Order: sequence, then C-alpha cells, then structure tokens
Amino acid sequence: MPHPLVPPILHWFDAHRRDLPWRAADRTPWSVLVSEVMLQQTPVVRVLPVWRAWQERWPGPAELAGAGHDEVLRAWGRLGYPRRALRLHDCALTVVERHGGVLPADEAGLRSLPGIGEYTAAAVVAFAHGRRSVVLDTNVRRVLARALDGAALPTAHLTAGERTRAAAVVPPDDASAARWNAAVMELGALVCTARAPACTSCPVADRCAWLAEGRPPDALAQRRRRQGWHGTDRQARGAVMALLREAVGGGTVEAAAVEAACPDADQRERVLAGLLADHLVERNGDGLRLPRGPHLQGARTAAPTPPAAAPR
Repeated sequence: MPHPLVPPILHWFDAHRRDLPWRAADRTPWSVLVSEVMLQQTPVVRVLPVWRAWQERWPGPAELAGAGHDEVLRAWGRLGYPRRALRLHDCALTVVERHGGVLPADEAGLRSLPGIGEYTAAAVVAFAHGRRSVVLDTNVRRVLARALDGAALPTAHLTAGERTRAAAVVPPDDASAARWNAAVMELGALVCTARAPACTSCPVADRCAWLAEGRPPDALAQRRRRQGWHGTDRQARGAVMALLREAVGGGTVEAAAVEAACPDADQRERVLAGLLADHLVERNGDGLRLPRGPHLQGARTAAPTPPAAAPR
C-alpha cells in the first residue's frame, strides 16, 4: 500500500503540473541536469529564458566543454551564484574526458562529477531516467515537515532522520517514485509555499499535521533571519560581475570603473578577493576581466549525443 500522502498528491499533480521544457518528452539527461543546477535557489521564471538560450547554444556536455569560462559566465547572466556556471562547465569537461560525453545514469556516477551533490544526482535519476530515488529539495522538505511533523519549516540542514522518513514515503516502483518526486516538489513550489501556503487548495490538507495543530509559527525563526540585499557584499559582487559581463568585446574593465561599481574601499577589497578566489574574475594589468578559463579543444564535436530519457 502506498503512503497515505502519495495518491492525493499524484492526483493533484496530474491536474496542476506545469508544462516546463525540462519535463518534455525530448529532454536529455544533460538538459535535466542543467535545469537542476540553474534552479538551485533561483525561481523558475528567471531560469526559463536562460535555460532555453543555454540549450540552444550548448545542447550537450561536448558543446559546453568547448566554451571558455568567460563565455559561460556571460551566458549565465543574472541568474546569481555564478560559481554554479563554472561547476557546470567543469562537469561537462569531466563527462567528455572520462565518460565519452555520456552523462552517468546512476547516483554514484553522477555524484563523482564536479559540483554534483546528493540532491542533483537524485533529481537526474528521477526526472531524466524515471527511476526511483529520494529527491529532497527545500520544497519537498517543507511539505514533509508540515504534513508529517507539524513543523512550519524544516531544519536548516538535512538530517539522516529526514532522509529515512522521506525514503519511506517514496513509492517502491520506478514510475510511481519518479512521479511522486516531481509531484511533491510541485506542491511545495505552488501550494505549500514558505511564506503564504494555500492550505485550502492543498490535496492533503485533511492529513497535514501542521494544519491540524493550527499552523504553529516557525520554532527556528530567529535563527533563519536573512541579511538584507542592499549594500551587502553579495550585491556588490553582482555589480562587479555585471560590469565585466557587459564589457565591450569581453575586454578589460579599468580599475576606475570597478571603483565606481563598488565605491566602498573595504568592501571592494573583500569582494575582489572573493571573486578572484572563486575564479570568477582575473586581473589584466590594472583592470579586471572575466576569466578565459580552460576549455576542451575540439570538444564541440568530440562526444556522442547522450540518449534521450524516457518520458516522465
């Protein structure tokens, strides 16, 4: 017998699932992986145009491996957390050099790739290959924390107990498990949201422990307070990166322009040190530019196209 949460959430998903391109029948494992990397801490509406442009330009790991870091960072644009772009490029290089251009299909093989962790590996197995895995992103964790634990939000860090509990809910067969992972994630994104959950529209409202207890407030709210955006080092990093991405001909940005983008000297020193350490910029004389970075010569045609995944 399936867990009591599974049938109503799958039924809801059949009626409410979004038509997203990385769910299309012609998707490839690589295109799913790219979507998962881009979607980390970034809403779908911002990812969609960048993902489409990225897929048109670099449809597989071989094509991406042939690009330089400056090209990749420029194409990443304003998605944020640009180190993800470099990790994705490193992943493409590894897939071409060590796996003949074909993305591994199992979780262990995926996790051996640069920048691919527990969540992304499980997501690719489920969403690209339609196989059973335990996918635990923020949305899934929130739905399970509320429905099963009566907690407003999950803890900051994933625990072994959470993994065990989540695995017990995932259906045993591949097809149902893959659908469940997509469905519960969709429910968290559209209904069981962090700030304004639409409990009256929830298919499992009648069995949600959090709702039954009167929607108690987040017990860890004081620990979760986030720093604002304006004036932060992260905002300054973004301003410097935007300046470099928009440089004419991908050239060097002079020191005066960098100072104008980040006028506080102490903050500028911290920001530039971090960007240099993350290999997101490089010095060129007195100025800065996007790193040229490693690329695999001939990679644009070096590897076979990975086989298309079965429909989800």
